[in-house]
Amino acid sequence: MYQHLDEQGQALPFTVNKAVCVGQNYLAHMQEMGGAPAKQAVLFIKPKTAITGLANGVMIPNDVGEVHYELELAILIAKPLRNASPKELDAAVWGYAAALDLTLRDVQLALKQSSHPWERAKAFDKSCVLSHFKPINRLSELADVELRFEQNTQLKQQGTTKQMIRNLSALLCEASRCFTLEPGDVLLTGTPAGVGPLKAGDKLAFKVADISVETEVVLSE
Repeated sequence: MYQHLDEQGQALPFTVNKAVCVGQNYLAHMQEMGGAPAKQAVLFIKPKTAITGLANGVMIPNDVGEVHYELELAILIAKPLRNASPKELDAAVWGYAAALDLTLRDVQLALKQSSHPWERAKAFDKSCVLSHFKPINRLSELADVELRFEQNTQLKQQGTTKQMIRNLSALLCEASRCFTLEPGDVLLTGTPAGVGPLKAGDKLAFKVADISVETEVVLSE
């Protein structure tokens, strides 16, 4: 069973809950997906059954069309946030991780065309892949950190959190007005341009801030 881990591989004292995800938070990615700036943040939830680690690689389902990677900065919540103000955030955030928001892209496009919700494409089991977490003292430590994703040694995504349309403080405050954020919840903060399909056997190397990961794509059972 998945547990949030620190950089020594020790379990953190938080119950795994939901992941609150943010879509269309990098302009170039929004443009590559055919989107336009929205007045409100695009928010959706992945259940705890979607959250997984990297012990067995990045697991993708078979026979569901293209499964796309989306590299993101993940924020781990340590204290409840509801209708939060910026001054509450530093005390309520434990730390950060590298995350992959896996997306069934063909399924998502069909859902969009039918004006249906995205859950089938975004909230499936093992669709929220998390590295270990590292602690921070202040949210501002993550205001300008790099995100970089390589697939089979080819650079696919590169950006920084400075490019976010809504910064981390704004995202947390807005998300907490929609959903109470509880200890153990994770906020995924959006992805830079360059998303694309994964195939079994792909070698992945990705980095968020000072967290680096090397892993492989495998078909889930």
